[in-house]
Amino acid sequence: MSIFSAEMSVFREEVIAFCRKEMPPEIRRKVRAGPPLGKLEYQQWQAMLHGKGWAGGVWPTSAGGGGWSLTRQFVFEQALGEAGAPWLIPMGLTYVAPVIYTFGSDEQKQRHLPGIQSSSVWWCQGYSEPGAGSDLASVKTSAERDGDHYVVRGQKIWTTMAHWADWMFCLVRTATNGKQQNGVSFLLIDMNSPGISVRPIVSIDNDHHLNEVFFDHVRVPAANLIGEEGKGWTYAKFLLKHERLTIAEPGKAKFLLAEVERLARNVGEGQNPFLIRQITEARLRIDALDALCDRMLRRAESGEDIGNVVSILKIRSTELIQHIEGIGMEVAARIGLPMDFEIPARAALGEVPGEASQLAYLYLRDRAHTIAGGATEVQRNIIARSYFGF
Repeated sequence: MSIFSAEMSVFREEVIAFCRKEMPPEIRRKVRAGPPLGKLEYQQWQAMLHGKGWAGGVWPTSAGGGGWSLTRQFVFEQALGEAGAPWLIPMGLTYVAPVIYTFGSDEQKQRHLPGIQSSSVWWCQGYSEPGAGSDLASVKTSAERDGDHYVVRGQKIWTTMAHWADWMFCLVRTATNGKQQNGVSFLLIDMNSPGISVRPIVSIDNDHHLNEVFFDHVRVPAANLIGEEGKGWTYAKFLLKHERLTIAEPGKAKFLLAEVERLARNVGEGQNPFLIRQITEARLRIDALDALCDRMLRRAESGEDIGNVVSILKIRSTELIQHIEGIGMEVAARIGLPMDFEIPARAALGEVPGEASQLAYLYLRDRAHTIAGGATEVQRNIIARSYFGF
């Protein structure tokens, strides 16, 4: 099955039509002009997708999902992006859920999967630490067994939406002898547990979506361990493969490019030949990314282990989105739009074009895209080792 097949084209149009008809007006306005959405708005939208039967579509039917193919899930997510829908928060639906239904106990599946699918329970990812970002095998947050509990001590950083989260899936060190990877375990932690503190990190976009999380002798039931102790590295790699397969975002790129074109028309630059050339080149890069995603998905659907090749998707997609947002800022500069943090409020008052408002915010926020999920430099090294043995 191809993302360009007639069946997938019909499904794509169905998703886009649903977004245009059913998306609440306030959510639509915020996506286009800011300010950023809050937790309740994300939950409202994802609950609507759940009501449509589209949340956890790629999960197997035995886990309560729709049994979709990877291709159908990809087309679904890209159609959401193309329609200007809110980001489909992946921590629960895309990241931890496959780990739970693949490696978790029956009790863990029954307890956690329904809340993840309905988006009534919010998750965050406890991976990165000071000194252990791209090198996750170096995590130092410890989990020492004490009877029926683990006692967790340490720190996580850059934890997206931890201040909203009910639960964290966390890499912890349960052994220090032997190979680093063999001492890592995968633990589910209730964020309301005594001893957990969350401190905000305000990023360059002046928004609070990142956090530091500290664990001070936090007692976690041993029943919250996924699979076997010391096998967390295996489960983490499994999760990262899911993350990187879906990290390419040609749908979002199409939406952003349409917003750039809209802004150009609004400020009288729609016929600027230099801008037309930039937009055309960006559109060609989106087409190339679409074709690359299609090829990768067909290989994955055939059962081929595409392994580290997905790093190419991560690089091409994140750099493309940053490039399109950069074009948007060039257009905004032509009307002297200041890149200040009051732009969303000014857009709401009609003082600046809404497209400029959101593009300015995303231009700042998405500087992190070539770092998050594995820095571009690390991804290039992975590709070099895979193809050339460097």
